[in-house]
Amino acid sequence: MSLAELFAERAGDYRAGMHHCTEDELPELLARLLAGASKVVLPPGLPAAWTAALSAPALRDGPAVGHVPGDPAEERAARSPNGSAGTADAVGEGLLTAADLDEPGLSVLTGCVVAIAETGTIVLDAGPGQGRRLLTLVPDHHVCVVRDAQIVADVPDMIAALPDPTRPLTMISGPSATSDIELNRVEGVHGPRRLDIVRVH
Repeated sequence: MSLAELFAERAGDYRAGMHHCTEDELPELLARLLAGASKVVLPPGLPAAWTAALSAPALRDGPAVGHVPGDPAEERAARSPNGSAGTADAVGEGLLTAADLDEPGLSVLTGCVVAIAETGTIVLDAGPGQGRRLLTLVPDHHVCVVRDAQIVADVPDMIAALPDPTRPLTMISGPSATSDIELNRVEGVHGPRRLDIVRVH
């Protein structure tokens, strides 16, 4: 079994929707997966070709002047009731707040920096096309594009593959879920209720 096949199997075990396509087929597949969204959140640096066929309106998250991707203070501010992180006075014009991202029917489209076959995990480091951590923790639906070349065997290989291991990492294995109460699985408590992964080969 190849790393890409193992990754797809393990991610499917976590109830992620698994899809695969070629580079040429990617825009149409993304358009189908996101057709039901009220809006699609797009992080800075996302390849323009990925959104060429989208029918849903785009909601772009813009980096602020002096913005540090994954900055905990910024993300705490964005979670505040008044949503101050989205104001020009706080962290810069164009950054979406937690309230913006909590709109019903919202989806987010991202890439990833690397993926782990052994655990079916996608890893984001707030780099181009991935966005701030907040973007992938608040919307109800996350669509992530993973290229076969980005898939490594295990966690040590993931660390070695990171372009900058000092960047903040978000590691996602399936939709958000918890079994805290009477071991009943509940999805969407701590993040997206639905995760679709698109493998590009």
